[in-house]
Amino acid sequence: MKRLNQLPERDFLKLFFAAFSLSFLLAAFVMPDRADMLPGLWRILSSPTKATTNFFSLGGYAATFLNMGLVGLVCTLLYCLPGERPNHAATLVTILTTGFGSWGIHILNMWPTMLGVVLHCIVKREKLGTHTNAMLFSTGLAPFISELMVRYPNAEPVGFTPGGVVLALAVGIFAGFFLPAGLDNSPKIHKGFALYSAALPVGMTAFFLHGILYKAPGVSIPEAVGELHFADPVIVNGFCLALFSGFVLAALLMGCTWRDYWKLLTDPDPVVNFSATYGNATMLMNVGLYGLYILLYYNLIGAEFNGVTFGVIFCMLSTCNSGSHPGNIWPITLGYSMASQLFQRIAPLVGGEYVQYLHSQSIIVGLCYANGLSPISDKYGWFYGFCAATAHFCMVTTVPQLHGGMCLYNGGFTAALVCLLMVPSLERHFRTKRERRGMEPQ
Repeated sequence: MKRLNQLPERDFLKLFFAAFSLSFLLAAFVMPDRADMLPGLWRILSSPTKATTNFFSLGGYAATFLNMGLVGLVCTLLYCLPGERPNHAATLVTILTTGFGSWGIHILNMWPTMLGVVLHCIVKREKLGTHTNAMLFSTGLAPFISELMVRYPNAEPVGFTPGGVVLALAVGIFAGFFLPAGLDNSPKIHKGFALYSAALPVGMTAFFLHGILYKAPGVSIPEAVGELHFADPVIVNGFCLALFSGFVLAALLMGCTWRDYWKLLTDPDPVVNFSATYGNATMLMNVGLYGLYILLYYNLIGAEFNGVTFGVIFCMLSTCNSGSHPGNIWPITLGYSMASQLFQRIAPLVGGEYVQYLHSQSIIVGLCYANGLSPISDKYGWFYGFCAATAHFCMVTTVPQLHGGMCLYNGGFTAALVCLLMVPSLERHFRTKRERRGMEPQ
């Protein structure tokens, strides 16, 4: 096992992606409804996936795990193509896309936007390998693709039609073709303080498509299909405990020590690539412990699991190699908790009807992407991360009105908007942690 720690980052991450994907495929075959796996998968593929659609309700446990495993396997195979060099960004998009495999992305609706990125590479004569991340980030628009294939412009699903398939391909290729330009420009806007950097251009594209396809022609936005019934907590907790504990054990066998992990937690400099900076084993330890932290938090607040809340565990985990760990996330979770309590008390004073309870699905999903603001905690301190989380809490449930629930990166888009509000003021009026410690000039 210790030899794995000596592998080049790109080779180790390919193995990690494969193991991560296979865990879902194996789980599919031990689910209690495995006899309904393939019919359940077809129900998922042939239904709209507007956020938030619960695949546990549409297809069942086995079909959902199968879909997540297949989506993860597609990501893994893309990074195994000749010339690919997966890194921390590849880790983020692979885990994120797989997490959406339980509530928005499936092995059919992920392709049209990816083909648009391929066309971009052909036209610009650029290597496809340099845009694999862009291909997978483009799948944040997958709900549009499903909507166009099986329902648009109707209120109820009508099934696959030639016109719907052609429209989905056309819109997907169009969106995917222009997305790489937005992805390259996004870090200049939020200055690296939003880990879900792709969410800004994907969110703006969804905003644009929502206006063209729905608002301008007066087409009403249909509701998500399926029920948000709750999943068996034994299945959700059992799978996550086994997976995350397995990563911790593997990290220990690879030679990671608690001192190594403590260095990751306490490094005074913000780090955006754990595997390259601290080594494969320490990164894997963060995957396991950060995953257990997320699972513990959701259980403590009484989160009721379904396909959506199960998937966001992995969406939140996706930044495990890009800058997030329990040491800089606790201010974010604290900010969400305190904001929920505060506004619950304010609501009756202003005659409001409070719905944003900490265990509600919208807030659970929102917190998942608020963790993308952890660079603020890293650079300015826990209090500023706390404030950023509070601002995110206030905005996250209003942003879907911009894209009609057709963008899976809603919370990440909100995080980018928080950065647009906060970062200029932070840079103008407040000192960083290093400046306060006298480690660099003001």
